[in-house]
Amino acid sequence: MSLLRVASPLPEDLEKLVHGTIGACIQVHQELGPGLLEGVYPRAVALELDALGIPFELEKSIPVRYRGQVIYHQRIDVYVDQRLIVEIKSVDRLGPAHVAQVLSYLRATTTRVGLLINFNVPVLKQGIRRIVL
Repeated sequence: MSLLRVASPLPEDLEKLVHGTIGACIQVHQELGPGLLEGVYPRAVALELDALGIPFELEKSIPVRYRGQVIYHQRIDVYVDQRLIVEIKSVDRLGPAHVAQVLSYLRATTTRVGLLINFNVPVLKQGIRRIVL
């Protein structure tokens, strides 16, 4: 059985950014493992991204608008190079509400790609969901 790879709809530089960010997350997971509080992982990922020279904003505030008015601000866990949203969880399993959260962040920022990453898994690859608009 052969594995087929679907061509990415993203530009090559953005695809490299996604892969570099996933690599940083894998490094954090290998060192810290699963089971820590959710707030620990974004800070560790920030240290890895910084070491790799990848620009990011931690807990980036974005406005929620209703009828043209800002009614609330939500926070993106890690906003990488103003082109990639990383939402980090430490839960038993990812659900539709988690995906909806990333989708709303993508729409609010007009960002094309997001990573929803659950660090509460034995192997991080099992906890990564890539979401592309």
